[in-house]
Formats: sequence, C-alpha cells, structure tokens
Amino acid sequence: MATETITVECAIAGGGPAGVMLGFLLARAGVDVVVLEKHEDFFRDFRGDTIHPSTLELMYELGLIDEFLKRPHQEVRQLGAQIGDELVQIADFSHLPTHCKFLAFMPQWDFLNFLAVAGKRYPTFHLRMRAEVDELLKDGDRVVGLKAATPQGDLEVHADLVVGTDGRHSTVRKLAGFEVEDRGAPMDVLWLRLSRHADDGVDSLGRIEPGRFFIMIDRGDYWQCAFVIPKGGFNELRRKGLEAFRLAIVALNPKLSDRVREIGSWDDVKLLTVAVDRLKRWYAPGLLCIGDAAHAMSPIGGVGINLAVQDAVATANILATPLREGKVTEEDLRKVQKRRQWPTEMTQALQIFIQNRVVSNVLTMKSRPKPPFAVRLLNRFPVLRRLPARLIGMGFRPEHVRTPEAPSRPAK
Repeated sequence: MATETITVECAIAGGGPAGVMLGFLLARAGVDVVVLEKHEDFFRDFRGDTIHPSTLELMYELGLIDEFLKRPHQEVRQLGAQIGDELVQIADFSHLPTHCKFLAFMPQWDFLNFLAVAGKRYPTFHLRMRAEVDELLKDGDRVVGLKAATPQGDLEVHADLVVGTDGRHSTVRKLAGFEVEDRGAPMDVLWLRLSRHADDGVDSLGRIEPGRFFIMIDRGDYWQCAFVIPKGGFNELRRKGLEAFRLAIVALNPKLSDRVREIGSWDDVKLLTVAVDRLKRWYAPGLLCIGDAAHAMSPIGGVGINLAVQDAVATANILATPLREGKVTEEDLRKVQKRRQWPTEMTQALQIFIQNRVVSNVLTMKSRPKPPFAVRLLNRFPVLRRLPARLIGMGFRPEHVRTPEAPSRPAK
C-alpha cells in the first residue's frame, strides 16, 4: 500500500483528553493540526470520567458550557465517605469561585466526542482514527514529524511540532528516549459496574473497612465501582475465587448482595495498574509530551483528565502564536514544562502523601477504622470542607483560555 503524506503545523499523537483538547484549542486559534488516535473510536470502559469544576470553567470560557451540560452526566456537590461505622463529609464544592460548583461524572468517550465535534467546526482541525504512531521522523536531532500505521497503509506526517499525548504507556516518549522518574504506588484498582436501583438513594462515595477500600460512583442506571487492592494483589485475589470477591463487596455494602451475581466472570473486572511517574524533561527539539505521557497520575481525587486538560490549555496558550508563525523554539517548549511542572509535582506529592498515609494503612489494618482527627474536624466544621474542595475541584494553578478565536483559514 502507498504511503500517504500530509503536512501540518502540529501533529498530536494520542486522542485522549490532552490530545483532543489541544487539537481543538490550536485549531480554534488558527493552527493547522492533526490528532492521531490508534483506536477506531473513543469507547473504552473504565477510563477516568470525573470532570472537575476547573475543566467546567474552561467550557464556560469557551462558550460551550450549556451545550456540554446537555450531555448525560451526574453532578456531585459534596464528597463523603463511610469510615467504619461513621459517615463523614470531606469536601463541599458549593463555595468554589467557578460557574459550576460541582463535579460532573461523564463517560470519557462522551467528553472526547464533544471536544472532537467542537474541533471539527474549524477547517484546520483534523482527527484521524485508527492511526497508530510507530516512528518519529527526524532531521538530525530535531523531530520533524511522525509515521503512523493505518488500515490504508502508512501515514507520514510532517510537522513543525509533534506533541505526545498518548498516555501513561506513551509510545512517543519511548521513541524519544525520555527518562521517566517512578514515584511509586502501593495499590492497584479493580473497576467494575453494578446495576443501580431506584431506591438506592445517594450513597457515600467511599467505604473504608479493615484491608478494604471501596468506591461507588453514581452513573445513573448503574454504579461504577472501584475496589482498591494492594499493588500486585490481583493474582492472589483471583486465586481465592470469584465468589470470595463477591462476598468481600457485600461485606463492604450489604445492600449490593442482590446484584453481585452481575459479576459473572473475571472478564467483568478491569485491572488498573496504578502508576505515579513523570518525565525529567518533557521536550526535545520539535517534540513535546503533556498529559499522562509526561506524568502518570494516581486515581486519587480523579484528577487525571483535568490535569491533562490543564496541560493542553497551557500548551495552546504558549505555543499557538509560535506555531502559526512557524517559529517554535526549544525555549517555547521549556516554557510549557515550566508552567505545568509545579502543579504536577504538587498534585503528585499530595497523592503520594494520601497513598502512603491513608491507602497503605487501610490496606494493612486489621481493626475497624475510625476517622482520623483531621477528617473529624472536617465533619464538625463545614467551613473547613472548602479547602479539600478547592484542592480537588480546581487543583494547583488552574489554567484559563488565553488564545483568541482566530479568523478561519483553509487547511494546508
């Protein structure tokens, strides 16, 4: 099959939140951009789907919030947990300085489809599905494009800048030889779904018992559930058998006893191997990594999507003009890392603190847990719940859209 060759100003490898958001923002700013996604659609179950107020604020700034909230979603204004016998409230989002004072739970494929549709309103936005990047094109030390395998044959993309947004197992960062710092994680997560009944009411988000950490997210007609296990403990859990796993869930939440049979086999349970890592250097001449490709996050706080989106906004703010002018320098790329490295490190430091001080203790404890002193304070003094709400809902250094909507121009 013949090789197809195209030329753009920016080639983005990976159609996740960082990639599609960056493609949309760059096209909106008049940059000729192509996003390459290896799958034929965005539909993959048990991907992160927590849309934080910081991301909803970006939708507002882009004039898209009303349209966005018409998509099926659930809204959560407070976060709580059942710790042993006590129900505690941890975060209250109702006082955030944002237009949307809640978390929105929306399937990631719906979020990505929404961004893709928004991007396609601009003639310089191109999205190629079933295009798997397998090579970086170089001129000396500088990356000048990439090559991808498609059902029609090889696709060769020449670009002023290649951006890797292809996730925690990034092909781009491997091809570039970037050095990864592993920060460690004591747990993995099993994702599954159980039907939600009309009389279930509103359940607490988390349930903590000796050696067990269970999270239920209201997804309308079903619960999306996360069962936290010690790192590498999945094989031991499987050895004990599926029935023992069902009984462990019932022990955490007895009202699920009438539906754990919906877990028909281990195929209904998806393993998320948790990793917390980051690149020492996010860029090389002609190449940049952002999102999970630059820093894999723990699922604690559901920050992954939102940090990736924040990266995309900062990248567009800094690079849109240089890309339009064909003058992207290493200094421009360094500015992106400098802008986003501090919030990344702060977020990971907070996640690692919670992993080591909370999650690890829960997974090893033998006696019935009680809320720690700090959590009891949150429960007693509602005003204190604003702090965790701000850390979760807005994060460190939230970004704002600084790129104006440029006059449309034809794609190259």
